[in-house]
Amino acid sequence: MRTIEITQRLRKELQKELKPDRFDHTLGVAYTAASMAFVYGADVEKALIAGMLHDCAKCMSHEEQVRICEKNKIDITEVERKNHSLLHAKVGMYLARARYDVYDTEILNAIRWHTTGREDMTLLEKIVYIADFIEPNRKPLENMDIIRKEAFTGIDLCLAHILHDSVIYLQTIGKECDDATMNAYEYYKKFYKA
Repeated sequence: MRTIEITQRLRKELQKELKPDRFDHTLGVAYTAASMAFVYGADVEKALIAGMLHDCAKCMSHEEQVRICEKNKIDITEVERKNHSLLHAKVGMYLARARYDVYDTEILNAIRWHTTGREDMTLLEKIVYIADFIEPNRKPLENMDIIRKEAFTGIDLCLAHILHDSVIYLQTIGKECDDATMNAYEYYKKFYKA
């Protein structure tokens, strides 16, 4: 099946599954990821598919996400049990395989790590993580103009900048930071000088 056929199929299916604002965000991430893939020489098809599916579990209730993880023996950290916005990445990876017939490990891992990041990310993982943060429908956060430029000129700098701002934000509001995010921050902070 050609890329256009796959993305059209996913687009139709996801439009039925997701709320309109989540669907707009999904398209924004997919096309931003594809643009970044062009710039950095990554596989554009994989970037599009990972972007399309990155939030495929986001509209599920936290309880439903926990049930899917428990039923399919997917590990859940204590931070993920407490924080609804984290678990959807693992469930999304599962759904990409089980519901949307995606078996490519690079795509699945990009979906898996798009929320927390991790140490030593692959190019596709970095692209989807950053695209999720910068896509045009996102509410502009502090430094967003700078971060959007960095996304197309220095991917590791951009990744480090987002991780830095995320960790600082979580500390400021007194929210627990996932271990994967802290590990990613420690790994990439050498690229960013605040």
